Amino acid sequence: MHKRTLGRTGRTVSVIGLGTWQLGADWGAVSDADATGVLAASADAGITFFDTADVYGDGRSERLIGNFLANDAPGAEITVATKMGRRAQQVPENFVLANFREWTDRSRANLGMDTLDLVQLHCPPSVVFDSGEVYDALDILVDEGVIANYGVSVETCDQALAAISHPGIATVQIILNAFRLKPLDEVLPAARAAGVGIIARVPLASGLLTGKYTADTVFAESDHRNFNRDGSHFDVGETFSGVDFEVGLQAATEFAALAPVGLTPAQAALAWVAQIDGVSAVIPGARSVAQAQGNATAGVAEPLDLAFNEGVQDIYDRLLREQIHPRW
Repeated sequence: MHKRTLGRTGRTVSVIGLGTWQLGADWGAVSDADATGVLAASADAGITFFDTADVYGDGRSERLIGNFLANDAPGAEITVATKMGRRAQQVPENFVLANFREWTDRSRANLGMDTLDLVQLHCPPSVVFDSGEVYDALDILVDEGVIANYGVSVETCDQALAAISHPGIATVQIILNAFRLKPLDEVLPAARAAGVGIIARVPLASGLLTGKYTADTVFAESDHRNFNRDGSHFDVGETFSGVDFEVGLQAATEFAALAPVGLTPAQAALAWVAQIDGVSAVIPGARSVAQAQGNATAGVAEPLDLAFNEGVQDIYDRLLREQIHPRW
């Protein structure tokens, strides 16, 4: 498994990590046993970076990781990043030290950690990224040993650029995949220049890039790919990266044809993101052991060639740029 430095944390992590939203909620039911199996398979495959959030299953994802590290993988050198802020009303007044203390204390209890490795503000309102008081409060938590490092998770490139300008920011988590290329324009260069790590989320465009879906695919009622296609529950960019499903199916078919021999479309999509200069970790989700093992394979893939990269750009420019690029 290839490894990278996780921005200003200084930690070394696997370039393919594990996103654990699906272990908490919003992707259909996953049993405790299946979730633990995914965590174990990921660790066995060399994945050393787990990403979670206090809102995933109202803490279930954090608790599953905490139980796994305590009971199944004691002493494992796994960096855990969590997120905070989405359990409260999304108004700037809520992003203050007292709430940060409450939220991080809850995550510390869920994860069984005295000091959290990395805490990210979870897609807060845009004005939060410009607040010096917010970063001062996070610095206090670092000084007190409550958290080791902090970063942000963002919806837009403008939010990412605002956060990168603050010296305490260790990482920026942003949607980056073959159907969401805008971060390559300014965010990646700015992050590289500042030494800020980039955590690429939604790398498979909610599964579109696996090439497995058709117009007849039915998603569970509890799956955000069913209930959030119109963005009525949270930012629509989190579901299929904001791509219209029908257009996404066409783009996915063309993308699958680019995959080199030996890689599935999903593995090619993950490898493409992982091989971008400045990306610290890519965090696909997995709901089964086979998915976790397949994702890890992308972390040892050979460099993709120029034709593949040109093909990605062509698909984006023809089918997706107009609806995606101006929005995020």
